Amino acid sequence: MTDSSENEKNQVIGELLVQALEREDIDAFRTEFMELHPYDQAKVYSGLNADIRSKVYLYLSPEEMAGLFENIEIDEDEYQNLLGEMDPAYVAEMLSHMYADDAADVLNELDKNQAVSYLTIMDDEAAQDIKDLLRYEEYTAGSIMTTEFIAISAKQTVRSAMHILKKEAPQAETIYYIYVVDDERKLVGVISLRDLIIADDESMISDVMFDRVVAVSVSEDQEEVARTMKDYNFLAVPVVDFQERLIGIITVDDIMDVMDEEASDDYSKLAGVSDMDRVDKNPFAAARKRLPWLVILLFLGMMTASLIGRFEETLSQKAILAVFIPLIAGMAGNTGTQALAVAVRGIATGDLEEENKWKLLLREAGTGLITGATCGVLVIFIVYFWQHDLVLGLMVGVSIFATLIVATLAGSLVPLFMHKLKIDPAVASGPFITTINDIISILIYFGMATLFMSYLS
Repeated sequence: MTDSSENEKNQVIGELLVQALEREDIDAFRTEFMELHPYDQAKVYSGLNADIRSKVYLYLSPEEMAGLFENIEIDEDEYQNLLGEMDPAYVAEMLSHMYADDAADVLNELDKNQAVSYLTIMDDEAAQDIKDLLRYEEYTAGSIMTTEFIAISAKQTVRSAMHILKKEAPQAETIYYIYVVDDERKLVGVISLRDLIIADDESMISDVMFDRVVAVSVSEDQEEVARTMKDYNFLAVPVVDFQERLIGIITVDDIMDVMDEEASDDYSKLAGVSDMDRVDKNPFAAARKRLPWLVILLFLGMMTASLIGRFEETLSQKAILAVFIPLIAGMAGNTGTQALAVAVRGIATGDLEEENKWKLLLREAGTGLITGATCGVLVIFIVYFWQHDLVLGLMVGVSIFATLIVATLAGSLVPLFMHKLKIDPAVASGPFITTINDIISILIYFGMATLFMSYLS
């Protein structure tokens, strides 16, 4: 089925569900709604208005709403509004039925007092699991891990391990990997579900487990965790504390959310936006997020304008020089942004080790040399045939040659320098590199113009 036909089908189902809610036909609503995948349920729910949503809370149990909320995709500031529509006891029970990591993510988006109030009336065991996750620093392995996993002892048989698996599987977030711990809860091994099934019932777990376990520290950055899972093609990775005790796992679905979040964050910074806007955001909210960056860029742009003003005398002697300012600045900005994208991607993926950074700089210098020479020669011929002035063509061509080399190196050096200072290299965004290279290109261009002025016809 194509995406368009699937969307049309979901739209029809959504309309039928709204009609059932408006008629207050609980049976028709539940029959159709409960057959949907939780993701589709979440899409239908988030598209309803507040009045219609109030009926959903009457027709669905907190446990059923928990599955929906684990799949919902909304802006962070919308959680408070949605939970505010529900009865506090309903919210508390719903959160207690969610996986602890998902519930912690929801509570992290709420006002601290509101989050505490829900935890206070929640089931004690569920509340404690969520509190344990909330104490970890944001964007670390601890903040995205789940405590619903299955751990077995190395000293038991496969038969007894299967008994534990059957008992605990309904509450576990994933059962594809079963982790093995010793008497002190230290991680000593892992066994896949397949290996556990095919192993002899009387075999000891210590004999069939894999003892070279790849684990991440609870304080490790979530980007590093994502890179580890990508490199090893894991469906889940164990999280250990500073005593090597197993305290949680991170599943691939959580890592996909992290990768999406990090990619969106980096793209936002490269575009000079605080964060990516949803289509349905109102213009005032969107403008509030974009204005700080634009104001900073405005002042940087004023520096460029001021710089051009300093060469007013040069421009007055040869007005044609003004024609080539956008060309020089535009080429510098484009080249710098290309080099920036390569450097930021290399840093983000971990491909740029210390020894590779020099290779990158040498390669970008060579790229700038080749592109600068090619574009410079083309400009010389174009300007000569257009203006019939070889000296002017040489001046513009040499300016572009020098500008592209410097702009390419700047696009690579700035993010590498920021990374060295432990600053997110994506902050060296496209608009900033473009503005910086504008200033550099104007200096080079008018410097060349001043040198060539006596030879210009």
